[in-house]
Amino acid sequence: MAVRTQPVHSGALMNDFLTHNTTALRNALAAAEELLEHHFRTAAQPCGSATAAELTRAVREVDLDNPTGDLPSALAELSPLWLDHAVWYHHPYYASHLNCPIAASAVAGETIATSLNTAVESWDQAGAAAVMELHLLDWVCAHIGWEGPGVPKKNNDETTPPVRGVFTSGGTQSNLQALYIAREKALRVLSTTGLSHQEKMGRLRFLTSEDTHYSVARAVRLLGLGDEALLTIPAPPTAPGTMCPQALSETLQRAEKEELTVAAVVATAGTTDRGAIDPLLPIGNVCAEHATHLHVDAAYGGALLVSPTARHRLRGIELADSVTVDFHKGFYQPVACSAVVFRNPGDLGHVTHHADYLNPQDSYLTPQGSARVNLADYSLQTTRRFDALKLWVTLRTHGSRPIGEAFDRCCELAANAAEQLREFPNLRLVASPELSTLLFAPADPQAGTQKTVESVREQLMAQGHALVATTVVETNPCFKLTILDPALTPAELRGVLAAVSDRLDRQRPFPAAT
Repeated sequence: MAVRTQPVHSGALMNDFLTHNTTALRNALAAAEELLEHHFRTAAQPCGSATAAELTRAVREVDLDNPTGDLPSALAELSPLWLDHAVWYHHPYYASHLNCPIAASAVAGETIATSLNTAVESWDQAGAAAVMELHLLDWVCAHIGWEGPGVPKKNNDETTPPVRGVFTSGGTQSNLQALYIAREKALRVLSTTGLSHQEKMGRLRFLTSEDTHYSVARAVRLLGLGDEALLTIPAPPTAPGTMCPQALSETLQRAEKEELTVAAVVATAGTTDRGAIDPLLPIGNVCAEHATHLHVDAAYGGALLVSPTARHRLRGIELADSVTVDFHKGFYQPVACSAVVFRNPGDLGHVTHHADYLNPQDSYLTPQGSARVNLADYSLQTTRRFDALKLWVTLRTHGSRPIGEAFDRCCELAANAAEQLREFPNLRLVASPELSTLLFAPADPQAGTQKTVESVREQLMAQGHALVATTVVETNPCFKLTILDPALTPAELRGVLAAVSDRLDRQRPFPAAT
């Protein structure tokens, strides 16, 4: 008996698919461009002033089973629902988190990758896109200082493409993959001890600084280890927020005596609050002496790799075994665009798993013997976008030097803002900028409470006037400016500081700490 196929009732949807007829694509891009141009040109504030309750109510009232009927109407609906209240990272009074204005060239790359809907996990889906991603990763490795692309050859085939890393959704995933591989390497070392898997896991330790990103602690838990597996190395008195190499060496020696296995040391090149960079060279030397995997989280400070003036601040990063870099921070790329790279490409074998339908064993060779790569062999993800293309287009348009110069400019602006703080008697500098973040707090101890600091931030945001961040540094609640827009001027940053200062004065009498 024949199975009846139900007809598709919406011819409009069929006409919406991207095919050889590009009319739908052309119309969609034109409509989106018109909407974006309007909002970019008219965004007078860094964010809207509607309350969370108002926004939630408006969104929840949308009946997703009752369409508007056409694309222009659907896009027009976005203005009152979202765009009128969106956060605009290009606005001069946005200085909250590690969000950057993005390069139009990257948007072009993003648009092309999205329109083709390229998935890069297997050669028969990716083709040249896979090779382009690998070429970019080799470029990152060269800037780190790792010489020569290459992986151990399979069957001595000299055409096997080198794989030095993988693009990821962000620093959190990059760090997770690096620590997973470090754990697997450590377990392999313990494989000859006769210990059970549970006993081997109980011996593992990861060493971090006090200001290591929270994703590292979460990764350790996801890897099946308890809080006792995470050991914190103190900072030296002269460099708060960093890892003391001497204390690291002593901890490694103590771990060896206690028959513990340190799976990895996690150093940071650009902590989230201070922007502090751990002393990578002595840390790298200590790790090499103890044959311990060194992972450097350079999600924030990785842009210094292409800095024409400050590359020396990452001296020693070449000693790392793995490195995280977020291109959607200091490289001005759309979210998401991150990568984790490895000095020894063989390390990536720890994540490889073959599926007959996707990446079967030895599928890297065609019948003619030429090499091809399945990126699923090296990633924690299966389906994965061609996120490398946006960075590729930006580099081919501008090169790397202007990116480094733009990040340098952001660091200069943070230093300038620190000088301008002197003009505001009710504010004090908490720490001199290390990269492009500025930490400051109320000068009056009575005002330096979490309640007061949060109240200032909330009121500025509620008015849509300015967006600044808050954090706690050494038990001190403080404000934070995060500067990733090289087009900002010192006068505009002064305006943000003035807004904080004025709003702080309006808090008097200051509420008591709770």
